[in-house]
Amino acid sequence: MGDIYKALADPTRRAILDELCERDRQTLFELCGRLAVKHGLSSSRQAISQHLDVLAAAGLIGVEREGRYKFHTIDTSPLRAIAERWPPRGGGDGP
Repeated sequence: MGDIYKALADPTRRAILDELCERDRQTLFELCGRLAVKHGLSSSRQAISQHLDVLAAAGLIGVEREGRYKFHTIDTSPLRAIAERWPPRGGGDGP
């Protein structure tokens, strides 16, 4: 679970997840363009690739290769473990 927290701690990685939620199955080139235009992030393709590796290691994205293209897809299932760790209590602020 520590990998998930590490992955979510970085604002660039959160922006990548936002972009994949909005439009899934993007290539590195597409993600770089969207991050630059919509978020003002001018990170290099290599830097974005490293962020994608961290997200993949945490299980938050999947990578599918088709020919010479790699498509990145979001997987929010690891986030359920976080939500289930601290289930909401009915009503009050304390035990």
